[in-house]
Amino acid sequence: MLRLKLLGAFAMIALLAGCAGIRAVEDIRGASPSPNATPFQAVLFEEYKQLALFEADEMGDWIDAGLFASKGNAAGAGQTPQPEIVADWHVPDQFVGELTDARARLLSLLDATARSSFPLEAGVAQVRFDCWIEQQEENIQPDHIAACRDEFYAALARLEELMAPGVPMAAPANFVIFFDWDSAVVGDQGQLVLDEAVAVALAEGITDFAVTGYTDSSGSADYNLGLSLRRAEAVAAGLETRGVPGQNISIAGRGEADQAVPTADGVRLQANRRVTIVLQ
Repeated sequence: MLRLKLLGAFAMIALLAGCAGIRAVEDIRGASPSPNATPFQAVLFEEYKQLALFEADEMGDWIDAGLFASKGNAAGAGQTPQPEIVADWHVPDQFVGELTDARARLLSLLDATARSSFPLEAGVAQVRFDCWIEQQEENIQPDHIAACRDEFYAALARLEELMAPGVPMAAPANFVIFFDWDSAVVGDQGQLVLDEAVAVALAEGITDFAVTGYTDSSGSADYNLGLSLRRAEAVAAGLETRGVPGQNISIAGRGEADQAVPTADGVRLQANRRVTIVLQ
């Protein structure tokens, strides 16, 4: 009887956790980050959102989807959630050491200047780590584990390269706008980036803008090339509405080439769906 009661209690806990997960996912599904969110928090929001929706809609895992949605909602509200703690997960013993070392490498960069200096790479690395540890705990889908692990290490290597001693910091006159999947619509966060880019250009006396669009690796190469150009054109139109003369804007589309975070073909990744604005 005691065993039955315990099983019933565990079932109730799982049910409540699943309900909380559903609420968190539905909260983030149509949400946008707060205008007060830092660039790093905005990247976390978008990356956790995509991961939460994948776990919910594709995998039916509402508990982990709820966890990632909650972290995304927190980031979007201006908080800074941390990478998952290895000891909080039931990871097979043979993987604990690697995950622990990987988290330590990531935290050393985040706690230095990565969050403010390289928010895109830092945010992608953190969310890919969380994806990896969640998949490694389940330990039933080797391809999913490998994808999250490989994307984490790619983002981490890029971050370590950027922060290596002697490497100059990224110029503050470079801006990035992220896009939803298969969309060329500049969202609310992107509108704020446009405002900032124009304000910096005016303050620095810069007149020329180089706008380049990119996609992730889902979809065909030809389609992605056209989509990246449409994204660049949408951003250029936003600059023109803010007073930038069209002749001062160069536009290019690179499709799925030059990914911010290299992935295999067919991978949807928010970090690669972007337009860069370089003030010249």
